[in-house]
Formats: sequence, C-alpha cells, structure tokens
Amino acid sequence: MQKEVYVINPEDNTGTVIRANVKKGTELKVGENGETIMVQKDIPYGHKIAVRDIKKGDTILKYGLSIGSAIEDISIGDHVHVHNTESNRGRGDRVAAEQKGGISHG
Repeated sequence: MQKEVYVINPEDNTGTVIRANVKKGTELKVGENGETIMVQKDIPYGHKIAVRDIKKGDTILKYGLSIGSAIEDISIGDHVHVHNTESNRGRGDRVAAEQKGGISHG
C-alpha cells in the first residue's frame, strides 16, 4: 500500500492528504514503516491532516516551518485548515484592521 499522507519533514505535525475522497473513519498510510492514522473528519485531496495531536496555541508545522498556530485542540487525524488554525503569513485581515486603527502591537 502506497503512502496516502505526505509528510515533508520529520518535525511536521501535519501532512498533506494525497488520496481523493477521504471520509471520516478511513485509515490512511502515513509512513513507509506502515504507520497509519484514522481520519476524524472528511478531508479534501491536498488539504492538511494532523499526524500528531496539536494543542491550542501550538505551532502548526509543515515543510519543517511554522505556518501558523492552533486556535483549538486538534487531534491526530483531524482536518487542519482555517477553522482550527490561525496563519502567521498573509494576514490581510490584520493589515486592514491596522489601517483602521483596530490592532495594537503594544
């Protein structure tokens, strides 16, 4: 069985789903050693999945780099996306708020 979740760096706590139509309850192969995880929610192809439990406030790691923070606890096998993460890149909403005087960097 081929790998179905692509993890780029061993430090990553997320991987990319590389199988179409992944439904809750599906078991996905993560590593070459036969490691699998159980999918907790439907996840579209190309989206991130938690390959380890992630606590609220923890850094989301992909590519061996921080791509954001968890805004709630995320269990292994959960979909990692905008509903449970806060990006640390491309925060256009913060730029707009700053221009209106809504965010302080105190």
